Amino acid sequence: MRIDSHHHFWNYSETEYAWISERMSVLRRDFKPNDLRQVMVESGIDRAVSVQARQSLEETRWLIELAQRNTFIAGVVGWVPLASEHVLQELEVLAASPELKAIRHVVQDEPDDRFILGEDFNRGISLLKEFNLVYDILIFARQLPASIEFVDRHPDQTFVLDHIAKPTIDIRQFDDAWAKNLRELARRSNVACKFSGVVTEVRDEDWSTEHIRPYWDVALEAFGPDRLMYGSDWPVCLLKSDYCRWVAAVEELASSLSPRERAAFWGENASKLYRLKKANHGE
Repeated sequence: MRIDSHHHFWNYSETEYAWISERMSVLRRDFKPNDLRQVMVESGIDRAVSVQARQSLEETRWLIELAQRNTFIAGVVGWVPLASEHVLQELEVLAASPELKAIRHVVQDEPDDRFILGEDFNRGISLLKEFNLVYDILIFARQLPASIEFVDRHPDQTFVLDHIAKPTIDIRQFDDAWAKNLRELARRSNVACKFSGVVTEVRDEDWSTEHIRPYWDVALEAFGPDRLMYGSDWPVCLLKSDYCRWVAAVEELASSLSPRERAAFWGENASKLYRLKKANHGE
């Protein structure tokens, strides 16, 4: 069973998705379950986890509905207003849907690099374990130091780091600060990591497997094969790569793993960490 632990759906609107600039024309359309299912089949991926792309309860409810209607969607990473005084009530309602597996906030876009340490935000985070919800950490590499402090405040909470914390990938210079901080974060056993969203951080015009191999090596060394999982970041990855090319690149990178380790990376880790629903017999 191979699981894509990170992808998005949306009904495109310029207002709702203001982060999609004019230079990202390939993303300026709707992306629906049938679109993803087609490329998953072509790439040998069986199931997927849908992740929020805008910070609204409406979108979270919509993703849950999509998961209820499409059995290949194994779970949802949604959004709730974690810093709100009403977050408990929102969690009580949304967590009643078994499709909801995790919560995420777009910390990378917050102007304060220490936003993740905010008192109200952390009060919301402290509620998640009551609902068996994971928290996905979406940050840039420069926000890793604050994120390490953040994780240390919640030793009983399960975290998943998205996109290996988005290092700056430039063929001329390796991101040493990212590597140091990623290794430090990985020392916390309650944190897992997605090898996803990597190609969009490449600053060069094009990329190859060798371009990103040093970042794979660090992520694998830091988290090990039992806390690292595959993700596509589709359709955002289309800015640099089609779905099948990314799968092929990761297959090459992961080829040195043992059969057991490959099974963990490609699906078992995501299934265990997110407590994913099982596929129907014969699907």
